[in-house]
Amino acid sequence: MQETSKKQLRRWRKYLAEERLEADTYRYLARHRFGDEREVLQELSVAEERHEQYWLNLLGEDALPAPRASLRSRLLNFFTRVFGTIFMLAMMQRAEQRHDYEADHDVPSEIVADEKIHSEVVRALAARQRATISGSFRAAVFGVNDGLVSTCALILGIFGTGVSKTTIIATGLAGLLSGALSMGAGEYVSVRSQTELLASSSPDPESEHAIDKLNMNQNELALVFRARGDDAQTADRKAAAAFAKIKIGEQANLGTKNRDYEEIGTGMKAAVSSFAFFAIGAFVPLFPFLLPCSALSGAIAAVVLVGVTLLLVGGVVGLLSGSDPAPKALRQLFIGYGAAGVTYLLGLAIGTQL
Repeated sequence: MQETSKKQLRRWRKYLAEERLEADTYRYLARHRFGDEREVLQELSVAEERHEQYWLNLLGEDALPAPRASLRSRLLNFFTRVFGTIFMLAMMQRAEQRHDYEADHDVPSEIVADEKIHSEVVRALAARQRATISGSFRAAVFGVNDGLVSTCALILGIFGTGVSKTTIIATGLAGLLSGALSMGAGEYVSVRSQTELLASSSPDPESEHAIDKLNMNQNELALVFRARGDDAQTADRKAAAAFAKIKIGEQANLGTKNRDYEEIGTGMKAAVSSFAFFAIGAFVPLFPFLLPCSALSGAIAAVVLVGVTLLLVGGVVGLLSGSDPAPKALRQLFIGYGAAGVTYLLGLAIGTQL
């Protein structure tokens, strides 16, 4: 039998610690969920415990002292407990996508397959959570990003013309207020219009009360199902089923269940999120100019603060989407700096002409 190397032991101990941490995280999540979600999370924790037991058996005495998970895993676990279920599920989705397992011949193919399936299970659970916040979250991300970029670009553009610090502050405050109001109003109108448009395309619940008055021989009810995309045979079958219910005294239905449009959100929530987060984002580049410093120092500090905030916003978007946060953060940074840089150069060009 081939002797186990120290490198293998370190790797196995790492796997043991990670599986143990994941099982604990799923148990924690299960305690804070209800119904089917709780049962699914409990089953996932049992599966992770099974993986943990595999590494315990393989390591034997080398499993002691109990290994600790990597610093990265422990930090992610801490932040997920602080920021809530949706953040935690997004993190677990990433944790289940184990590229190191696939490349390691010591890991049984059954465990590799388990982790792939776990990833899809967690993806579906996370999708449920994302649907409940997506409307407000979209408005918040757009709001803070627009506030950061537009106000930073405005301030740098004005700074480039060579005006006084007081003028920069006044311009920034005006941009903050007008931008926040515009974002809030625009988001409200946009979401309300989209909801009304979708609602107008939804079936009318009142039409179900007319079914029992239809001529069963003419069977115009089948036209409803055909118009929705069913073929002729399926439409006739659904119509016949509806008439059969009426004959025995039951209420027939046309599938007119009301929709909540969770992924769109409500107009007021989206408007408030947009207004508040635009104002927060816009205040970041404005804040240094409110301090007792020169306009140049304020501009440099504003650029740095905006860059850090853009990275944080992009990183959070990446984490919540279950993908690598680094590319999302860098994308946010480059777009924001690009817009601000162009505006500054325009302001500089205008300033030289005045």
